[in-house]
Amino acid sequence: MPKYSMIVEYIGTNYSGSQVQPDKVTIQSELNKALRTLDKSIVKTIFSGRTDAGVHSKGQVVHFESELPIVASRFLNSLNGILPDDISVKSIHSVDDSFHAQLSAKYRVYQYKIVNRQQRSVWDGHSLLIREPLDLERMNKSLSYLIGEHDFSSFKSSKTENPAKDCVVYKAHCTKDCDVITFEIAANRFLYNMVRAIVGTLLMIEHNKFEPEFMKKVLEARDRTKAGPTISPDGLTLVEVGYQPYKLIEK
Repeated sequence: MPKYSMIVEYIGTNYSGSQVQPDKVTIQSELNKALRTLDKSIVKTIFSGRTDAGVHSKGQVVHFESELPIVASRFLNSLNGILPDDISVKSIHSVDDSFHAQLSAKYRVYQYKIVNRQQRSVWDGHSLLIREPLDLERMNKSLSYLIGEHDFSSFKSSKTENPAKDCVVYKAHCTKDCDVITFEIAANRFLYNMVRAIVGTLLMIEHNKFEPEFMKKVLEARDRTKAGPTISPDGLTLVEVGYQPYKLIEK
């Protein structure tokens, strides 16, 4: 059957994560419902990876098979007309039969938004407000210890039974625009709650004025109790899934 891939955007606030779950409203359940309204031959969708409840996406990749050939522009317009306002499909393309949204992926990129000022604003959107001043240079020094292939057990949720623990981090860096700090991390894979635990540890280091080397100690401990809290999901967005080897672009 013809195979297609989509880039799906969503605001995850009102959903119990991306993956279908019994008796819960998820991104996948809403997407499946809309797709099957247009094409009943679509049996299932495969996501590039899970996102937790409350996490957003600008670049989730999903593939599916259909018995019918799809005219992308017409199908896209119809699909977005059915989907809820907080889910949209950015593009649809035909792909080779060998393509797999999850297994073919080489890397994922997440961003976490922090607003660093004394008072909140109604325009802050999906970000975390931190009132205490944050030192960008110290933060990036802390993050530098995460680059490379490591055992990330210290940043893995204790609620998961998945034994996987090794990841290759290609980039972990913060930038600042006025009072908005954007943390971006790229890796071949991520453990459950890994990004949120890293952000929680980064903020713990800043709040307690630990030396940036503390991040290295936490990483090497391979012990979740040594790291910071799992921070709110609202500032977290999946921005890209790549299917070619990751290339770091220096700015």
